This record gives sequence, structure tokens and C-alpha cells, in this order.
Amino acid sequence: MSKKKVAFICVHNSCRSQIAEALGKHFMSDKYDFYSAGTETKPCINQDAVRLLKQLYGIDMEKDQYSKTIDKIPNPDIAISMGCDVGCPYICTDFHDNWGLADPTGKSDEFFTDIIKQIENKVKKL
Repeated sequence: MSKKKVAFICVHNSCRSQIAEALGKHFMSDKYDFYSAGTETKPCINQDAVRLLKQLYGIDMEKDQYSKTIDKIPNPDIAISMGCDVGCPYICTDFHDNWGLADPTGKSDEFFTDIIKQIENKVKKL
């Protein structure tokens, strides 16, 4: 039996959605296949996210992940919005949940870590 595909969707696919993909793979890869995507891309994953996930979990997001658009991932069984501040992008399925997470880009490590822990808790509840 194939695993359900979970996609975390953000506009730029550079921070929150990437963190969710990495933590999903780290904690729940036995139950789901995880992806992240956006409607636009950034040249690289948010470097604070990369640094903090290495520190907190030993995860190297840049090893297997990169910023990509929605058309570059399989159609998800479950689509989760990270909390797009200006309106979520259209994808070819309904969103199953909106996690409503603040964007930690440019904020303190403490704020960033709090968002990472919120994502970890939500991923583990899938």
C-alpha cells in the first residue's frame, strides 16, 4: 500500500514549508511521503532555517531539498498551507488545513525556534 503524499505549501517555498518537509521526513516518513512547494521560488532555502535545523535535529535540508514550484511535485493527497499572509496560492486541490504560522524570516533565533517547534508538533499530529 502506498503512503499518502503530504504537501506543505507557501508562496516562496524557502522557509516554513521547507522546515515542515524536513521535519515530516525526519519524524513521520514511515507514514507519509512529504513534499513542499510554492508559487514562486527563492535561489536557496532560508539560511537561518538551514542552520537551526542542523543545530536542533542534525538535519541538512540543503542535501535533498530546494525551492520548487507546485508543478514540480506529485499531486498531494493532503495539502497544508503554512499561513500565507496575503492569501494562499491556488493549487490543483483543496487545502486540508492552514497552519497559520508567522513567517520567521529576519526574526530572532528564539522566534525562529518557536516556529520550528510549532511545526514539529503539528507534523507529529498528522
